[in-house]
Amino acid sequence: MTDLTGRVALVTGANRGLGAAFVAELLERGAAKVYAAARRPETVAVTDPRVVPLELDVTDADSIRRAAEAAPDVTVLVNNAGIGVNQSLVTGDLEQIHREFDTNFWGPVLVTRAFAPGIADNGGGAIVNMHSALSWYAVGSYSATKAALWSASNSTRVELAPQGIQVVGVHVGYVDTEMAADAEGYKVPPAQVVTEALDTVAAGGAEAIVGETAQRVKSVLHEDVRALYPQLAR
Repeated sequence: MTDLTGRVALVTGANRGLGAAFVAELLERGAAKVYAAARRPETVAVTDPRVVPLELDVTDADSIRRAAEAAPDVTVLVNNAGIGVNQSLVTGDLEQIHREFDTNFWGPVLVTRAFAPGIADNGGGAIVNMHSALSWYAVGSYSATKAALWSASNSTRVELAPQGIQVVGVHVGYVDTEMAADAEGYKVPPAQVVTEALDTVAAGGAEAIVGETAQRVKSVLHEDVRALYPQLAR
């Protein structure tokens, strides 16, 4: 279990949407400081003296290194930054697919590599990775990035546990943010995602399965693949 009271946290992609919601909820739960990381830190709205805007581009190794040097006191890391270009893996734009993997997969992996030693040195803590229900349901390149991150979270969870670092993966369907503005259907409120994610951290859990869509997809993973993809049976 990771008590969030008095913690120093860092949230990537913190200038809007889910990232901003994570910052607000961490403060509500008593965090001593929250580094609100973004490519353009001037876009971070600072309404609390505990919020420290921090420049961080998760696709840039030098930027990640500088951020880790500037924030050596972090004990809770939220890998939230992500993009969605959702190209076909067979015919899609490879440049866009690489950009999506650089942000959604390599970003969290490289940020974790940069911050995990400091979290361990500071006595342990937690890392939260934003997955998706699409970690388990494939519809293109975006799903592939999230499936890869799910596997990476499982690997790092096992590796970092002896160092006192808890790794939590968050799976959710569409979230009511700018990224899903054009999506149809029900969208989970950002506050619900953040609440359930941080409740899982506080309870010592490994995964937060937020909302009906993610729960439904998880429930059939043990079945034949055609339960998820009925078009294969046609």
